[in-house]
Amino acid sequence: MTASTIATEIQTYVVNLRRRTDRRERMRQILPAQLNATYTCEWNGPFDGRSLSLAHLDRRGYQLFPWRIPSANPWWNRPLKLGEVGCSLSHLACWRQAATRSEPYTLVLEDDAVFAPDFLENLLRGLDLLNPHGFDLLYLGRYPLEPDRAVLPGFVAPGYSHCTFGYLLTRRAVRELLAAELERAIIPADEFLPAMYTPHPRPDIRTRFPPRLTALAFDPPLVRQLPKDVAGSDTENSAFVVSPNDAASAG
Repeated sequence: MTASTIATEIQTYVVNLRRRTDRRERMRQILPAQLNATYTCEWNGPFDGRSLSLAHLDRRGYQLFPWRIPSANPWWNRPLKLGEVGCSLSHLACWRQAATRSEPYTLVLEDDAVFAPDFLENLLRGLDLLNPHGFDLLYLGRYPLEPDRAVLPGFVAPGYSHCTFGYLLTRRAVRELLAAELERAIIPADEFLPAMYTPHPRPDIRTRFPPRLTALAFDPPLVRQLPKDVAGSDTENSAFVVSPNDAASAG
């Protein structure tokens, strides 16, 4: 398979809330035309933290992981936010839709993604280079939190990393992500994705979501994220989930 044919073999999804028409328009202007993207705002789903509630999630059969634990990590020592839950469900909806399609690759972008120059050319060239090598998940951008391991020129095997603003999946990866049943123990997508390829630093998450995937990452990255002071955060700008686990932890 050559780089010139790969663009037609990528199904692209953009995670975008229905009310964020500003972000949707920005993505439509900067996303290469060859990547005919589907936007999650076109689907009905419990994606927006502003309109989510525990009752809403219960009615749909979603279950939350007991997230809050005593920890020096401020992200773990607080309840989940409803925006984080909605973001995870948006990514899950992309994987479920991708499982019904036949393209070899699924590209998932969030609507605050920023592309490096020659983004598509470098993506296709990278996929062509990686074709003989096995991988399931390919980060286009992320925030590394643990050391990476060099594997090929321009690529690393990522350590534990945060952020899901740009990544690519093989068909096997889509199957494995769905088999992990995130909907039965919802955690932030930022934490779920690294748990799928490296032992998570939290033992409870590591037990519930043991690694299933082989991951690589572009180095340097092809995608970055708009700064939070520029774009804001739809996940952070939402209410905390109030659950029995949180009440018990607080008590």
